[in-house]
Amino acid sequence: MTLDNPSTFDFDEPSTFDLGEANVVEAGTAPGAKRSAKAGVAGSVLPPLAVGLFIVGVWYFISLVVLDPKRQFLLQPPHEVWNVGFADWKNFSTMLEGMWSSTKVAFWGLLIAILLGFLLAIVMSQAKVVERAIFPYAVVLQAIPILAIVPLIGFWFGYGFSSRVLVCVIIALFPIVVNTLFGLLSADQGMHDLFTLHKAHRITRLRRLMFPAALPAVFAGLRISAGLSVIGAIVGDFFFGQGEVGIGQLLKRYANRLEGEQLFASVILSSALGVSVFLFFGWLSGKLIGKWAGESRGR
Repeated sequence: MTLDNPSTFDFDEPSTFDLGEANVVEAGTAPGAKRSAKAGVAGSVLPPLAVGLFIVGVWYFISLVVLDPKRQFLLQPPHEVWNVGFADWKNFSTMLEGMWSSTKVAFWGLLIAILLGFLLAIVMSQAKVVERAIFPYAVVLQAIPILAIVPLIGFWFGYGFSSRVLVCVIIALFPIVVNTLFGLLSADQGMHDLFTLHKAHRITRLRRLMFPAALPAVFAGLRISAGLSVIGAIVGDFFFGQGEVGIGQLLKRYANRLEGEQLFASVILSSALGVSVFLFFGWLSGKLIGKWAGESRGR
């Protein structure tokens, strides 16, 4: 189906029409594509690896050279962190259990934030008056320091699992709302005029025009909110001690006991969890919207 004759365009006809289809070039057709792919992988892996090795070197230098031996417990060298935090199964299993607890909190918090964020963004995209009424409160919610809200959440809702999830929702909601709303409103005005010309239903306009145009921005927001949900789970667990022990409670415990090796190992695991969910949504973005998303982001 083409748009050469607008009078024959049927918005409800099942088709493979895609707003970005015309710009998609099949990967791997150009000569040297494999070499380019290998060079791309090396270019994306080697720089962060080099920075990581540099950080480890600085860590060793501070721990073994700069610090007085009597104060070395404040920053144990990397091999000690590995031996005590990861190689010792008792300590490592405790941290894995805590990370699993925090992962469940982050998952439910992110899921609720996604559903609520999509709903708010869709409603605001359909009426300017609704956007003007709701958006300022979303900004206010984002501007309030989460550490000021956490005690109130504990007073009102208790200190268990649901309160931790609520902290995640509050932290992760704003990027989803903003990016989804921006994406929905970024659809080409000419295409909007075409849909209006053919008296397309509001739902048809959302499904066939606004949603496809919003996908790159939506996934950008999801990647940000995924990392924030992990932070929210750790913050909530740090303050709410009831229920399963999460990674936040372990961080608090190790800090109080001056157990530097376990503390750094917990920090590394927390970082790994945040990076993992970020990379997952990046991978999902590439699978669902492919090269068109990359071109839409200007890369």
